[in-house]
Amino acid sequence: MVAEKKKQKGILDYIFQFAGEYKGAYIKSVVYAVIGVAFSLAPYIIMGDMVRKLLSEERTFHTYLTEGLVMAAFWILRVVFHTLSTNTSHRTTFKLIEKVRITLVDKLSRLPLGTVQGMPSGALKNIICERTDSMEPILAHVVPEFTANICAPIMLFLYIMTIDWRMALLSLATLPVAGIAMMWMMKDSKARFQKTQDSTKELNDTAVEYIGGIEVIKAFGKAESSYQRFADAAKENANSFIHWMKDCIVPFSLGMVIAPATLLSVLPIGAIFTMHGSLGLPDFIMIVVLSCGLITPLITVMSYNDDVTKATSIFGEIDAILELPELVRPKESKAEPKGHSIKLTNVHFGYKVNSPERGRRPEGVPCAEDGLGREEKEILHGINLDIPEGSVTALVGPSGSGKSTIARLIASLWDVDSGSIKIGEADIRELSIADYNAQIAYVSQDSFLFDTSVRENIRMGRPSASDAEVEEIARKSGCYDFIMQLENGFDTVVGGSGAHLSGGERQRISIARAMMKNAPILILDEATAYTDPENEAVIQKSVSELSKEKTLIVIAHRLSTIIDSDQIIVIKDGNVEAKGTHKELLDSSSLYRNMWEAHTYAKDTDEAEGGVLS
Repeated sequence: MVAEKKKQKGILDYIFQFAGEYKGAYIKSVVYAVIGVAFSLAPYIIMGDMVRKLLSEERTFHTYLTEGLVMAAFWILRVVFHTLSTNTSHRTTFKLIEKVRITLVDKLSRLPLGTVQGMPSGALKNIICERTDSMEPILAHVVPEFTANICAPIMLFLYIMTIDWRMALLSLATLPVAGIAMMWMMKDSKARFQKTQDSTKELNDTAVEYIGGIEVIKAFGKAESSYQRFADAAKENANSFIHWMKDCIVPFSLGMVIAPATLLSVLPIGAIFTMHGSLGLPDFIMIVVLSCGLITPLITVMSYNDDVTKATSIFGEIDAILELPELVRPKESKAEPKGHSIKLTNVHFGYKVNSPERGRRPEGVPCAEDGLGREEKEILHGINLDIPEGSVTALVGPSGSGKSTIARLIASLWDVDSGSIKIGEADIRELSIADYNAQIAYVSQDSFLFDTSVRENIRMGRPSASDAEVEEIARKSGCYDFIMQLENGFDTVVGGSGAHLSGGERQRISIARAMMKNAPILILDEATAYTDPENEAVIQKSVSELSKEKTLIVIAHRLSTIIDSDQIIVIKDGNVEAKGTHKELLDSSSLYRNMWEAHTYAKDTDEAEGGVLS
């Protein structure tokens, strides 16, 4: 059955959706703008009255002085209310942008890890930073000024109607011709605009990929081909705008020339009416003056079309992220774990395969309509595991077998498709995110450090920890000595993503951070992948000491590091192939035995060559 197509939202729908508590402020800004418009029109009406009096041979200087002062007062009031309107809309808009950014980042923290990983980082950064920031002129100016510029011609038109309805209609005579030109210009504008947005996103993603992969590009001599891809994206982006503008220039010019030319109809026909006595000369002069300002505000409104289209697109992108399905967790825990054992019962989990270029796309990530396959690819096929409290459990198996997926499911970075995961007999879906996070410390092989000091990176495990406690956990984790050898010791800034440190050093600090958290369940997903054998031995010893009485789950390719585990689970193609101790598996599992023999052969070969690959 085809799902019902979701109703497309317009700009007003998005403004009311996101304005929230700021709706009142925006309404106040619009009211100020409309009052300002009324004050800006009043001087023209007074000017017309002065013309009438001049034509009726009124010669009292005091009368004209008074009306001139009133005109000046109205103009000053117009400036005051315009300032109040723009000041209110700007303050409100900056608060709204702040709220939108915080809401987006908060939303990302509640999404499954796979959903976030399925989004290009360049696109996310662009939406949260540049795209959201570009809403400022739209919301701060267009919202009040759009309303004001609509009200101004309506007020003028109604006032001219009170003078002579025929002349009021004549003052709009150029609008149909200009409207046809605008309709010509707007033809296919939605598709053209979307093309510019898509090409801009592609350019951003290509730029982020080029910069992020510059090391690999240089190492493999791919600078020319990679640069060409970026150059092609830049050219396509420029062409999407150039072609659009070229197609719009003729109708746009016609519309801008014809629309404000109200005097083409008002002057000749109004003069005929005046000569025949059906329109007084003072009224004719008044209408001529007022008609000159009738269309200009409408042109200003039309000029906002691109801004409105852009705002609608930006709001749509933000809304698409906010509507992504989150991890289903209660705000407050509905159960309390009785201990820290872990039980997986008939766990199934899969990814949605969407595009060869993007690889696996996790469930929950919107699939592009590209016809490249949208079937669900199941990775785990009914996993059943019992991990006793305080035990050491190792997950081993070939690459791509599902080991890390199991670890991430236990760490609640994804949700199972079916089955259950329980901690201390409590289903993890009945625990709040905050309560569950307090139970788990997770360290992956892709250790991420923030661009701050070593001390603060470790302290993130427990923000309330003192400097002495940070240094103590560093000693226990076996990384105190190398930290003290850094330029500024614990106060050394590690750079973006820990770029100033080696891969092994980043991992050791990540482990220290996890140890600082002191959670009862510790998951190490290839956490020593980038360390040399000597440092790995130090880390293993430190982990062994610090994880006493904790439930420890370890994923490792170096089987020699997990032979003392209480149980070893062998995973193959998303199934539990075998489980037991090291000795038991050597006797009962051919897969484990082959893995062990391959590991010991590689280890012996490396030692025979002095530990250096030739």
